[in-house]
Amino acid sequence: MPSPKAPTTLTGLIVATTLPYAEDPAAPAGLRPDLDRYAEHCRWLVGNGVHGVGPNGSLGEYSSLTDAERRAVARTAVEAVGGDALVVVGVHGPGAHQARAWAESAAEDGADGVLCLPPTLYRANTAEIVHHYTEVAKAGLPVMVYNNPLDTKVDLTPEILRELAAIDGVVAVKEFSGDVRRILHIREQAPGLEPVAGADDLVLEALLMGATGWFAGFPNVFPAASVRLYELALAGRLAEARALYEPLVAAFRWDSRTEFVQAIKHGMDLVGRPGGPCRPPRGPLPPDRLAQLDADMKQAVQAVQAIEDGR
Repeated sequence: MPSPKAPTTLTGLIVATTLPYAEDPAAPAGLRPDLDRYAEHCRWLVGNGVHGVGPNGSLGEYSSLTDAERRAVARTAVEAVGGDALVVVGVHGPGAHQARAWAESAAEDGADGVLCLPPTLYRANTAEIVHHYTEVAKAGLPVMVYNNPLDTKVDLTPEILRELAAIDGVVAVKEFSGDVRRILHIREQAPGLEPVAGADDLVLEALLMGATGWFAGFPNVFPAASVRLYELALAGRLAEARALYEPLVAAFRWDSRTEFVQAIKHGMDLVGRPGGPCRPPRGPLPPDRLAQLDADMKQAVQAVQAIEDGR
C-alpha cells in the first residue's frame, strides 16, 4: 500500500476540471482525451488564482473513460500543477474495492487528496457507506466525501457524516444536496469535518453559513471572478459579493441541471477555453436549451467583463 501523505486540508476553491477531447477514430466514440490541452487548462486555472483542481469528477466525465484514460488524466493534473496547487482526484466506484484501488493509484501518482461518492449504481445503507469510506481512507490520502443524493439516491445526512468523520483520514464533505440548511447542521453534527460548497448556484449562501471551501464547476469558465467571489464571501463583504454573484447565478444554475457538463463546456467555448464535445451518453444540447444557456452565459460574461474593465 502507498505510504500515507501528511494530512492536508482540502479547502479553498478547487475546480472540478472538464476534459477536452481530440477527434480520433481509434478512440472510444471517436474522441481521445487531449492531455496536452488538459494540462494547459489546469495551469491556466491555477494561474488565475484557484487553489486546486479536481480531475475525474462527474464534470470530467470519469464514467465515460477507460481505466487507462482515467489514470492518465489524474497523472496529467499532478504533473501540470502538483506542488503549486491541490490535486484532488475523483475515485468514484461501484464498490469499496474499486474506489480504494483508484485512491491507491492517486496516492502513487502524487495526488493531495481524493473526492469520493458513496457506492455508485447501488443505494447503500449506512453500514455499507461507512465500510466504503473506511476502505478508501486506507489508501492514505485525505478523503473528501461527496454528497450528491440527486444522482446517487444516497443522502449523506449530517448524522451519517458524523459517523464518517470518525474515520481517520476523512476530512471534508462536498455538499450537493441543494439544501443550504445542511451547512450549519453538518457543523453541529460533525464539527471535525470541513463543509465544502458543491453547488455553484448556492455557493454564496453556503460560504456565508460556514462552508470553508468550494468544489466548483463554472470556475472552468470564470476562474479569476470566482476566486474574487470566494474571497469576498469569506471576508464577509456581502454587498460586494452579491454584486458579483447575482449576475452570475443564472449561469451557475446550470451546474445543478442534468446537462451541466455540456453547459459548462459550452461556456468555455464561448470564452475561448477548450470545452468541446462530450462523450456519450452526453450529447449536444437541444436548440431551446442552448438558446437559454447562451442568454444566461451572455449575462455572466458581460458582468465579468465589466468588473475586469473597472479594475
